[in-house]
Amino acid sequence: MASTACFLHHHALTTPTKSSVSSQRQVSSRPSLLVCRAQKQTVQEEDTNAFSRRLALTVLIGAAAVGSKVAPADAAYGEAANVFGKPKTNTDFLPYDGDGFKLQIPSKWNPSKEREFPGQVLRYEDNFDPNSNVQVIINPTDKKTITEYGTPEEFLAKVDYLLGKQAYFGKTDAEGGFDTNSVATANILESSSPVINGTKYFAFSVLTRTADGDEGGKHQLITAAVKDGKLYICKAQAGDKRWFKGARKFVESTASSFSVA
Repeated sequence: MASTACFLHHHALTTPTKSSVSSQRQVSSRPSLLVCRAQKQTVQEEDTNAFSRRLALTVLIGAAAVGSKVAPADAAYGEAANVFGKPKTNTDFLPYDGDGFKLQIPSKWNPSKEREFPGQVLRYEDNFDPNSNVQVIINPTDKKTITEYGTPEEFLAKVDYLLGKQAYFGKTDAEGGFDTNSVATANILESSSPVINGTKYFAFSVLTRTADGDEGGKHQLITAAVKDGKLYICKAQAGDKRWFKGARKFVESTASSFSVA
């Protein structure tokens, strides 16, 4: 039986002689040569079948390798690689559907039984820092829309209890920019009046500070709206120090996710 055997040689090229030209063919000019020789030999039937099976398997594996497309496991520094190409989900927040409202709550915050304000229906706080928390307050109102309370600043003045009342009313000249006989202050950093799904909202970013310098103050984000005879208020906050150490993302995302149904 006639067969063709191919061999891969790794050696320098040599000039073929006349006697080798007829039986040897140079395929590549690179140091690695694929040389094919025509041979006449007798093989047993079982050896031929075994060789055929090996050859078919090699071709099949090669075709599968060429046809496969491997996607890179993209991942930013500090993130787990998405090895299997599954869509990533945001595990930092959990959806919360309340009675007439919904919002996203940081997944590492736990429910709290503490009640600070009348009408409070929800409170979640950070495991390691109770000053980082979110609250939802619902109270009845005769207003049809939030704008009936006046301007955003006028509305905030009506609910200033949310920012904390001054407990000391004696005479004092505290340092740090406080007015005479004042040990607390609140500054509105930003206010807006967005309309979401036809409902008007008032939104505030307020920095409150006290003379004792607790955490350098508190960042309080307040969002309010009126719906079906009820005043909905969401307040999310964090201490100033933690605000700049990562808490800002959670407080801002939670406050901006709040909406009435």
